[in-house]
Amino acid sequence: MDDDSTFETFFANPPEDIDLDALDRTRIPRHISCIMDGNGRWATARGLNRGEGHRAGIVSLREIITACVRLDVEVLSAYAFSTENWKRPEAEVNLLMHLFAQTFIQELPLLKRENVRVVFLGDISALPLETREVFERGLSETRDHTGMVLALAVNYGARAEIARAAKLIAARVAAGELAVEDIDEDVVANSLYTAGLPDPELVVRTSGEMRLSNYLLWQVAYAEFYITPTYWPDFNRWELLRAILAFQGRDRRFGGLSQKEDA
Repeated sequence: MDDDSTFETFFANPPEDIDLDALDRTRIPRHISCIMDGNGRWATARGLNRGEGHRAGIVSLREIITACVRLDVEVLSAYAFSTENWKRPEAEVNLLMHLFAQTFIQELPLLKRENVRVVFLGDISALPLETREVFERGLSETRDHTGMVLALAVNYGARAEIARAAKLIAARVAAGELAVEDIDEDVVANSLYTAGLPDPELVVRTSGEMRLSNYLLWQVAYAEFYITPTYWPDFNRWELLRAILAFQGRDRRFGGLSQKEDA
């Protein structure tokens, strides 16, 4: 994380196209979610191997975590490894798992300093032992933190998450703990990995791809989407502010009328 400890120092000297006075710090999205895409293409464009792209992507995530803490974001979630990513070459998967463990150990003291609470979305029990043990240590050592929640989606797939929720609800019904007629949206939401967290208000996808890739299908029902052609390793604090400023310029109606239409 960055050593700049205040909003003013961390966001000093913005690019010419960003007007910090236009940023309404009372309307920062409670939950920002990032689909971190483009590490491999970033590396290929520079004649590097894909592993270097993943390493650069970790640097970007560190900066975005810090930026969100400075902006008083309640939850930052990030799509780190999907259930489909196991199909990638074994060497790349092994490198990712090693990077997850190595980076988490390196960043844990700083996450603790920033009072960040770490949670995981997905089935981390299927991860290699070294990675799983590091993640479980992070869960334990940040459990009582009261600052921003960092929700890392690892071995995550939204369809698998919803199927898991259905099984949990069915088990409660079978045990007599829950009546079928009492199953509602809250029951489903509380059976997901994100139980207790607000739904994302802003979803950022880098590299220009126009799809969700099996990510938080239930939770993003009313999220605003910000698609940027920027590859994730180049996504920095200023790119994040551009996304937030775009979010603040939108009229969120949630199926109703805008204030102008209602008038």
